[in-house]
Amino acid sequence: MIQKFIELGEGYTDLYELVELGRRMPERIQHVLAFYSEKSGRPAASLALIMKPDIEQKFQPIYICREGIPNPHEVPNQRFQLFKSMADAAGKSVVEYTVKPSSVFPENELFYNYLIGILRTHKKLSPLS
Repeated sequence: MIQKFIELGEGYTDLYELVELGRRMPERIQHVLAFYSEKSGRPAASLALIMKPDIEQKFQPIYICREGIPNPHEVPNQRFQLFKSMADAAGKSVVEYTVKPSSVFPENELFYNYLIGILRTHKKLSPLS
């Protein structure tokens, strides 16, 4: 099975698309995630949705807004509350991780491989077949 991050963007407005995905397909959400790091010396959060695999078990998307909002534990913000409300409505809790920032990786793909390793270690991704 292919498990891949699909980046919606880094901006504040991209989060609204992520929330809308969760609202429209709550039955497909497997996990709701928040990755905390620092971006340019400021606390940042990457918010993500792991969706259940497709019907043929060949692809599992992970939608993410990378380092787009402040870490809500450092700087409370409405965007994180909106994300959390979507998770609550879907019957999911936000699983939180502290990770290295994407800026320490020469390519975003390496950053996403790092996150996939963390998620596999914590058994948050469907088993590979």
